Amino acid sequence: MTTDFPPPPLDQQARMVEAILFASAAPVTLRELAARMPHGSDPAEALAVLRRIYDGRGVVLERVGDGHAFRTAPDLSFLMQTETLETRRLSRAAVETLAIIAYHQPVTRTEIEEVRGVALSRGTLDQLIEMGWVRVGRRRMTPGRPATYVVTEAFLDHFGLESARDLPGLSELRAAGLLESRPPAEGLGLPLAERDNDADMIPDGPAEDLFEDE
Repeated sequence: MTTDFPPPPLDQQARMVEAILFASAAPVTLRELAARMPHGSDPAEALAVLRRIYDGRGVVLERVGDGHAFRTAPDLSFLMQTETLETRRLSRAAVETLAIIAYHQPVTRTEIEEVRGVALSRGTLDQLIEMGWVRVGRRRMTPGRPATYVVTEAFLDHFGLESARDLPGLSELRAAGLLESRPPAEGLGLPLAERDNDADMIPDGPAEDLFEDE
């Protein structure tokens, strides 16, 4: 005979979610939380409790894509600058390629080359894929069925973005020094993002220091 037990109190559910998130190396989705918690638990409500608890603390609860994770508070990101600079160094070609993929995804290699106006080195895409910031998407239903490329949740997580729609516009990228020498109507083809007003902020942290020219 099966006995139905009531779900744990909400504060206990919040403790469970807290433990799961701290132990996970990657953001955890609501479905994954529900699968680990006792039957009848409400992970969404537990997350809301945790957000209130961690509001204003050195560690905050953030949504990353479809998942949730604890991250350093944005105003304290300068404390992580040394570690970030040591692990993320990109050439100008890689920066441009990453920006094109982020703003125009899903995008093929040929389309990337058309936007940049120059041939794309195989190593540039390989570097972005190895970093975990870009992955291969679905193949186009066109002759040759070329592969497409999209940014990953790791990319969104690194720059504190909930989705690709939170990417900064053209003026913000220029202000950060990433498009310093490029005229408005050329180069990365970003006026689309600015026209749509997809976002009006640059990600927190020393993003402009992560890149170097070829």
